[in-house]
Amino acid sequence: MVTFTEAQVLGWISAWLWPFVRVLGLFTSAPVLSMKAVPRRVRVALALLIVVCAEPSLPPMPSVALNSAEALMVLAQQVLIGVTLGFAARVVFAAIEFAGEIVGLQMGLNFAAFFDPLQGGQATAVSRFYGTVAAWLFVVMNGHLLLTAAVLHSFEAFPVSAQPLAFLSQVQPQVWGAEIFKLGLWVSLPVVAMLALTNVVMGLVARVAPQMNIFSIGFPITLGVGLTGLWLTLPMMQVPFTMAIERMLAMFGG
Repeated sequence: MVTFTEAQVLGWISAWLWPFVRVLGLFTSAPVLSMKAVPRRVRVALALLIVVCAEPSLPPMPSVALNSAEALMVLAQQVLIGVTLGFAARVVFAAIEFAGEIVGLQMGLNFAAFFDPLQGGQATAVSRFYGTVAAWLFVVMNGHLLLTAAVLHSFEAFPVSAQPLAFLSQVQPQVWGAEIFKLGLWVSLPVVAMLALTNVVMGLVARVAPQMNIFSIGFPITLGVGLTGLWLTLPMMQVPFTMAIERMLAMFGG
């Protein structure tokens, strides 16, 4: 007759439960994977598949009684780590979209705002274009695999424990806002410089030859220079985007 103790059952459940919750928390906030177009059943199935494949390589999980207060604290830690990891990748996407906002403002296209059903808010044309390009880059550069590797390595950097907020002192998500402005300005600087030079030239022409009425054709010129700048700088976006993703995920041991 096969018998087993309560400690053995807790050991079996803990080896699967805590990684599953952490990976599911990642898929709740990660870019692309958290979109409304991805069904919840797909996220749950992917999280379960990752846990099944990676469970032999994960460190031993502590056995915690599921009806205790400690289990609630451990559950909170797994959710917070997974959500924070997805939020780290979203910061990079927010920086790219911020670059689109800056470029669109200089081009005069920020008045072309529309409702984005995927994010449930207003988005400008250039910002949405940059966000779409970033999503494609994320898929092409295997960003989903980078996130999966980071969440699995996080079990070594942040072991399962009953201290849900201890990892925040190491990753420091409160300073990630600077990354948005730094990366956004880095990506948008070439196009902004081109547009600033164009405005200076048009101002000089309007000052030297006011009869030309340069401001009547200023918007088409600015728009043409902005689109040319987008076309020339778009292939170079992969380098800062990849570096920022890898730098953010490295804080979780990935």
